[in-house]
This record gives sequence, C-alpha cells and structure tokens, in this order.
Amino acid sequence: MFFEGAEKRIEIVVDEFTSNLRELGDLFWKTALAKAGASVLSTTSNDCCDAYVLSESSLFVWKNKILLITCGNTSLIDTSVQILESVGVNHLKWFSYQRKSELYAHLQTSRFEDDVIRLKQYIDGHAYRVGHLDGHHHYLFYSEPLPSLQRFSALQMYHIKGGLADYLLSEQQHKSHILTQLQLDSLLPQFKFDDWLFSPCGYSINGIYQDDYITMHITPQEPTSYVSIETNLADIQRVFNIFSFMLNIFNPGSWDVIGFNAHLPAGGMGSSVPLAQCRLALNNKDNLYITQYRELACEQLAPVELLL
Repeated sequence: MFFEGAEKRIEIVVDEFTSNLRELGDLFWKTALAKAGASVLSTTSNDCCDAYVLSESSLFVWKNKILLITCGNTSLIDTSVQILESVGVNHLKWFSYQRKSELYAHLQTSRFEDDVIRLKQYIDGHAYRVGHLDGHHHYLFYSEPLPSLQRFSALQMYHIKGGLADYLLSEQQHKSHILTQLQLDSLLPQFKFDDWLFSPCGYSINGIYQDDYITMHITPQEPTSYVSIETNLADIQRVFNIFSFMLNIFNPGSWDVIGFNAHLPAGGMGSSVPLAQCRLALNNKDNLYITQYRELACEQLAPVELLL
C-alpha cells in the first residue's frame, strides 16, 4: 500500500481586530477540512491552543494563528482559500504556504505553481523553490505584510530502518509501545499528548504546552518510508537533542532539517554528511534555513582468496 508522506503546510497569523480563531467552531473545521479531503480524528486543548489529529496530519489553532499540515493526496489549497475567505485577507499579518516535492507528484490534485496562482487572487507574495527540480525539494510562498517573527524547526527523515521501523510495519502494533519508544513524555515532560495509530500502519502524535507545540507523523511503508517532526520550541539546544534522538531511533538514510527563524547547527546531526544547505532571507527579520543530509555509509568489503 502506497501513501504519500510528503506534506503541505499553511500558517496564518491575523491581527488583533480579528475574532478569536478558536471560536470558529467544530462545524467550520469539519467543512473546511473536507475541502482538502481530511477530517478530525482526535482533539486536545489547553488554555492557549486547540490541537487536532487529522486523518492526514494535524491542525493547531491559537487565538490569532492557524497551523495546518496535511499529507497524502489532500488539496490543502482548497481549505486555505476557505479560511482566507472566512477570516478576511484584510486582517492578515502573515501567510505562508509550504509544500515538499512528492514522490508521485502526478497523483496530486494540483501543482505548487497552480496553488500559487490561486493564492495570488487573494494575497500578494513571493514564491521560491529550494533544491534541485530533479531531486527532492521544497516550495515556499509567503505574503507581503510585516515580518512574522514566527518560529519553527522541522526534521524530515527518509528511508527509516532498524527495530522501530520494523515494528511500525508489524501486525501487533500498539500506540502505547510506540509512544514509549519515542520517549516524548521524557523529552517533553510538561507537554500534553494526543496520538493515533492508523490501520494497517502509520502513526501521528500532537503535543502542546502553553503556546508551544510538537507534531510528528510516521509513514513507515517501503520503499518510501517517511517521518516528519516539527516544533516551535525556542530552546535550540533542546530541539537539537530531540532531533538527534529521533535520528538515532529511526536510522534514516537521508534527512532534511528546516528552520524558520531557528537555525540548528549544520554539524553533529547523527552520523552524516551535509549535502546541501540554504539560507533564504524573506525580509529584514525572517529567515528560512534548509540543510539536507545523507547517512555516512562505508561499504564492507569481503576478502576474496586468490587461488594461484
């Protein structure tokens, strides 16, 4: 069974004159998410944020901000337009749309270029591609308004292997065991978690503490296994430690580290070699950092006896 793990991501920040976004209500999100082909599976909340585990990734809603991540063949652009029309573009302080290159792009409902054409009917902005077109790459469209001062760090892992990867494909999975292996409750003891185990495989988890969030999505199917983890934690060393731990337990063949106004050091991310890196200055305050890594591999040679 193939599932496209590559994600699409929107972030919307509104001004202080907009009504509390958390009051949009369940019916609004049910209708908006249906346009993308997604639905709500589970919800958790605190005083600052509502976090939704979706049939395809996650949604987080704060008083003045929305973060929506979808994967698979979802049409996130349709949901984006619904939100923009409901909130009103005159109240936008910041809008960004990111999309990672898909393995089977021809199965998607639109191309990034098509999405940007639709968005520009509502928002002025700039569009970029980071990475080679014939390899895996990242797209970004962002709006013109004032600097966002938003922050997030993301780790995207490809071709996982080892004990945990095998377990995630087994028939006897249980989400409590997966959570124990991830050790998120130890790494982030103050966070409240909400997770979901898909059938026959696949796993998603959200965590929130005050304004902070972490979200993780696992697509373990071969030959396109993929794991993503994202957080807005301000402590870069803590983020580095979490990412390093995840690299150790998932043992990916390659991975990307992405930072928006958060720059993780290029060295020390597992046993690896950086293949490429980019710093994209979006304005005088906001920067996007992307570094691509590949696992260090050493071929084990078998001696061949020569019968002379």
